[in-house]
Amino acid sequence: MAAEMVLSHRVPHKVLSEADLEEVAQRKPPAKPSLRGCLHKTRCSASTAKSLLFRFLPFLHWLPRYPVKDWLLGDIASGFSVGIMHLPQGLAYALLAGLPPVTGLYSSFYPVFLYFFFGTSRHNSVGPFAVISVMIGSLTDSLMPSEKFLESVNINGTNVTMVNEEQRDAARVELVATITVLTGIFQVALGLLQFGFVVTYLSDPLVRGYTTAASVHVLVSQLKNVFGVSLNEHSGPLSLFMTFIEICQKLPGTNVGTLVTAIIAMVAIFIVKELNHKFAAKLPMPIPIELVTIIISTGISYGVNLNAKFGISVVGNIPSGLKPPVVPNVSYFGQVAGNAFAIAVVGYAICISLGKIFALKHGYKVDSNQELIALGLCNFLGGFFQCFAISCSMSRSLVQESTGGNSQVAGVIASLVILVTILKIGELFRDLPKAILAAIIIVNLKGMFKQFNDLRVLWKSNRVDLMVWIVTFVATLMLNLDIGLGASVVFGLLTVIFRTQLPHYSILGRIADTDVYRDVAEYQMAQEVPGVKIFCSSSTLYFANVELYAEALKKKSGINVDRLIEKKKKALKKLKKQQKKAEKEKAKRQKHAEDRVNGPGVAVIELSGAEDSAPPKPTLRTLGLPQPGFHTIILDFSPVNFVDTVSIKILKNIFRDFHEIEVDVFVASCPVPVLAQLEQGNFFSSAITKHCFFPSVHDAVIHISRERHQASADLSTRM
Repeated sequence: MAAEMVLSHRVPHKVLSEADLEEVAQRKPPAKPSLRGCLHKTRCSASTAKSLLFRFLPFLHWLPRYPVKDWLLGDIASGFSVGIMHLPQGLAYALLAGLPPVTGLYSSFYPVFLYFFFGTSRHNSVGPFAVISVMIGSLTDSLMPSEKFLESVNINGTNVTMVNEEQRDAARVELVATITVLTGIFQVALGLLQFGFVVTYLSDPLVRGYTTAASVHVLVSQLKNVFGVSLNEHSGPLSLFMTFIEICQKLPGTNVGTLVTAIIAMVAIFIVKELNHKFAAKLPMPIPIELVTIIISTGISYGVNLNAKFGISVVGNIPSGLKPPVVPNVSYFGQVAGNAFAIAVVGYAICISLGKIFALKHGYKVDSNQELIALGLCNFLGGFFQCFAISCSMSRSLVQESTGGNSQVAGVIASLVILVTILKIGELFRDLPKAILAAIIIVNLKGMFKQFNDLRVLWKSNRVDLMVWIVTFVATLMLNLDIGLGASVVFGLLTVIFRTQLPHYSILGRIADTDVYRDVAEYQMAQEVPGVKIFCSSSTLYFANVELYAEALKKKSGINVDRLIEKKKKALKKLKKQQKKAEKEKAKRQKHAEDRVNGPGVAVIELSGAEDSAPPKPTLRTLGLPQPGFHTIILDFSPVNFVDTVSIKILKNIFRDFHEIEVDVFVASCPVPVLAQLEQGNFFSSAITKHCFFPSVHDAVIHISRERHQASADLSTRM
């Protein structure tokens, strides 16, 4: 009675099991897909065609509503600022990809212009990006190494082996254009299939660890241009370390002029960038120090003839004008498919993460699947025009936002700045020292290297994410960018699996005067309901952890369930033998008595009521076995979001085992989709019905309390 008082609620509470709830609430039967329904959904109409057109060409939606007075001046100023940044970064990242500088200008023009039509982010600045460029560079080094283009040249009567740079560059451009087209195909296909969620498998610690490691690859790859030394091209696992070792070995052959040029440029660019950051609020636009450095260094190089006098390597010829489209060499598809997919996923992950940051800040939405399609079309179409794969640059995007950019009109202006450069100005940069481009690349890595601060933050907040970050970083350094990414994704998924295999198991208790139930080990005021064990797991149930769930349940119950079942089976077997022996003895005694009374040959059969009735079912108490200290278990299914065939089988075993030891099992807070999966898996039977399922833990507790109270009342009435 006291227990009933404790469990009673202040307001009368009608308790419904899931079976009652389905009847009262009139649950709808699951809809079955039909051919007619599918055809109706795919039926073409004017409104459907219009919505599809606006979806795939977002500019048709926002451009007619473009507020010219409010946005145009800001977009023009922003476009010029970003275009000025595109010029040096395009040249530098082409060098990083192992391609002629003009391909960097192409990659800063075509994709940026195309993104205006297909993109949904108003502030993303697409174009060349260091991480993608170094991924492409590792491919060009491995598939088109300079050693393949060696030829003997007669110089002053002496045969000298030299690299035919023209042939090498042409072959690399063809290879990279093919990779870019294939990358675009992957991205468009994933977008059309609504697979924008694929980037969710790249967690934030994984992406940050990967880009930090890629930055180290970028840094090491540019050291040869800083020190002015020539290196062999290494590819595959441990190539980063082999390159670094070779650089150290060749340090005595450093070109001092190249080193001084690079150091001066790095110091100047770094100082001005810091001033831009410090006085960002006061400056109308950032000082274009990269462009200024390129112009000044090109002028000095041309005037002093740095290449001839000091052996400082320069960019060389930059052809002016646009080239006609070229069909990619599809014979490379088989060789580069894996790398192209990795580039597609990494490029999209960086692009969508930046897009969502700006969208949240400025209050608009970014369509993840359309962004995938937009990026894919930029790469696919750009590949025909000798572009390399692009993504989104954080530095350019921040400038586009901070200088007043409100839409991708700024991107069109930036692309026009690059177009003018390609047509008229590009050829003037033929004397630009490569050391200057290396300096620009290295200084722009500062933001990436700041991600090392993640180690301290993750150490305090989440050790598993810290492990993902470190493993990703080390794997990418050791195994190179492509294999490192695959290994990192696998490790990240394994951490999820391990966490679901080792969840937190708890016994819940009720907080007094509430219908709230919490872990009794963590909350002092949480008290277990007398005779009831409420068991909860922090994870869903599936084949990898359901057996651990069953073991944890038996352990938390405080009794050895399997041992008790075994003892019961032995006791029942022993009881059965005793009953058979008693029946035989009774039959003998009865026959002997009949022979003595009636004489031989006459048999009289008498059936008494006591003999006719079935013997009472043996219980743990009648068998002399220990009884559990509780009569009911409630399984809290609120964290469960799906079940499979293995988990259904184990759940049946749980019901069976606890019924064997005279403990009732109920399930609470089971989501309706999980209930439907249990139905499809033939979980329910005459022994396990939906009357064992309740919408909440409190409903199940009240039901149990009332049943026990009713049973006690019936027993006292009979007595």
